[in-house]
Amino acid sequence: MQPQADPFIVPECHDDIEILYQDEHLLLINKPTGLLSLSGKHPLNKDSVHFRLVQDFPTATMLHRLDFGTSGIMVVALNKQINAHITKQFQARTVEKTYTALLHGHLVEDEGEIDFPIAKDKANFLLQKVCFESGKAALTHYQVVERLTTCFATKVIFTPVSGRTHQLRIHSQQIGHSILGCDLYASDEAFFMAQRLMLHATTLDFDHPVMGQRVRGVCCCPF
Repeated sequence: MQPQADPFIVPECHDDIEILYQDEHLLLINKPTGLLSLSGKHPLNKDSVHFRLVQDFPTATMLHRLDFGTSGIMVVALNKQINAHITKQFQARTVEKTYTALLHGHLVEDEGEIDFPIAKDKANFLLQKVCFESGKAALTHYQVVERLTTCFATKVIFTPVSGRTHQLRIHSQQIGHSILGCDLYASDEAFFMAQRLMLHATTLDFDHPVMGQRVRGVCCCPF
């Protein structure tokens, strides 16, 4: 029997969740970096987006997640019917998202696609990996916003076509430009260039389950 790994205890997050939009059916929120989307199994990892929201919105349910270090926009359902409706939109890939990121180095092309299949890394349960045999298709579009001269980095807008775990982090690594502050896939140099994961969910587009119109949620990038 292999020894149990020490549990990861997340540092305390002192930043508040910002409510960007609210109606009787759903919320659009800005998740701070350093906050879990859902509470972990360990009692010291109780604090999360869901744990905080149900204090004021007891019927709130999570439709999707953002990584612990990722900040930005999330949609939250306020009843089961709304949850089911928007979940179907996620499954049909009609929900559109963009992310802003700071990448290590200067990208040569102004825009492009990153296409590498992703699978779980059986050697490390915390990680995903590129695998052409068993991986699931994963496609990301990117567009350069700015090549920074104050530091050796490039600001980009990512538009993921698929939604694999750690997709943007792995795809960035695979093209040789890891996301700054990434503790799982970046080089030591790229990791220590930032005090947080420099990845922010910027926009979220979906169809409102009751009113029917297309909703565009925007959450300005803090970096």
